[in-house]
Amino acid sequence: MSTTIRPPTGSRPPASGPERRPSRPGRPTSAFANPVLIGAVTVLVVLVGVLLAYQANAGLPFVPSRELKVDISNGSDLVAGNDVLESGTRIGFVKSMRSIVLPNGQPAAQLILDLNTTQGKLPVDSTATILSRSVLGEKYVSITVGHSPRIFKDGATMPISQTSVPVRLDQIYDSYNGPTRAAVAQNLVGFGDALAGRGSAINDTIAALPSLFGHLAPVAQYLSAPSTELTRFLRSLNAFTSAVAPVAQTNVQLFADMATTFEAISQSPSDLQDTIKESPATLATSTRSLAAQQPLLTNLTTLGTELTPATQELRVALPNINPAIEAGTRTLIRTPSLDQHLQQVMSSLKTLAEAPSTGVALNGLTATVDVLNPTVRYLGPFVTVCNDWNYWWTYLAGDLDEETNDGYAQRALLNFANPLETNNVGSQGATAPVNGGAPAGTTEEYAHGPVYGAAVSNSGAADCETGQRGYPKKLNHLDPQGRDFDTDSHTPGNQGSTWDGASHVPKGETFTRVPELGSKPPYVASNQ
Repeated sequence: MSTTIRPPTGSRPPASGPERRPSRPGRPTSAFANPVLIGAVTVLVVLVGVLLAYQANAGLPFVPSRELKVDISNGSDLVAGNDVLESGTRIGFVKSMRSIVLPNGQPAAQLILDLNTTQGKLPVDSTATILSRSVLGEKYVSITVGHSPRIFKDGATMPISQTSVPVRLDQIYDSYNGPTRAAVAQNLVGFGDALAGRGSAINDTIAALPSLFGHLAPVAQYLSAPSTELTRFLRSLNAFTSAVAPVAQTNVQLFADMATTFEAISQSPSDLQDTIKESPATLATSTRSLAAQQPLLTNLTTLGTELTPATQELRVALPNINPAIEAGTRTLIRTPSLDQHLQQVMSSLKTLAEAPSTGVALNGLTATVDVLNPTVRYLGPFVTVCNDWNYWWTYLAGDLDEETNDGYAQRALLNFANPLETNNVGSQGATAPVNGGAPAGTTEEYAHGPVYGAAVSNSGAADCETGQRGYPKKLNHLDPQGRDFDTDSHTPGNQGSTWDGASHVPKGETFTRVPELGSKPPYVASNQ
């Protein structure tokens, strides 16, 4: 009979292995002290964050939304996740897209939009358009909210009659083939390099044009005068070039041989002495030759006097010309071959100089300069002071951005005349300018027809009248009846500069307040 010995009550059997220290009484163990539990919680949080980030484009979970199907003729490269905007505010995103066939057999696309419950309640007469978000090709769906009291139900479909896909910029670019796109890119790079950072230089050029044309007029007149004998000069230059071109290589060899000759002369001083003895007779012959050359020297003196203004301008331009001269010296080695091809050019130039129409063209150029110079003096301040040129280009884009089914159209505003007023702006056979007189409660019309709008005052200060104010009710000093017209050529006083214009004509620029050519505005003492 076996006997089992039990340990005393409340004691534990001894465990194998190292002895474990009992916990201190009164200090319970925390669950977050377990590293395995903390690691598992961390991994779970990371997985949830990755899942939410992955499904962000498909909508966040637990966020209520409304679904709207949109039938449209062309998906226009939309992708799932593209935004849905209403008046610039994001109200949802494109959940998916599929191809469908309409009842009339037309293939189309159906967009599944996921809209916010608060902002996605759209009236049933709302419209949808696919527009470009950037030049890189990203698209978005633009919603134009209608005015109907009824709204689309959740899961409803917007018919294709209420959707549109305008012509996009990337479609225009797709119409160009590869070589055309490459050529357009090269042109844009060239134009950009030519104009980049040169805005001030262009303004300086415009300001200097009147002075340049002032010096160009006498030069053109002198060259076109028969006494200048420009044709004879060009003919002689052609003959000289024709004689030099065939022997260009010979001249190169000539200079090399001359170096050898001078070296030999230096080795025989006696021969050089004999040559010097004969020099007086040679100089006497040269003196008689110079007497025959005197007419040519006289003409050269006259030409030099006429070229003095151009020489003064050349001194200012030398800092820009010197680098070109340095580059040109490196190309002189190819001059002989150039001379051989230049003979044909000079022959053509001779034909042009001998043509009777050449003198007529030079006279026409002189007349053109005479007309262009006062025109630039009058129009120059509109660019340099009032900045009208840049304003025109800046606002041109806004004039051509009215959206249509075929792309974009030019914006226009139609003004209609008051049919109840005598001599209104729309009536035919009017006997007098419109001067109010409409029945009570209707809009009265008045004639506004100033002939000119100034850019500067007589002293050159900014007086940019165009676009600076509304029409005065009465500015009509030349009307003997004193009616409420606005017909004076200028408004009294200086209106000042535009928002980013100049306060005065640039220094050195010649200008006029009124045109020097054509009809002059009538004299009004209060506006001089």
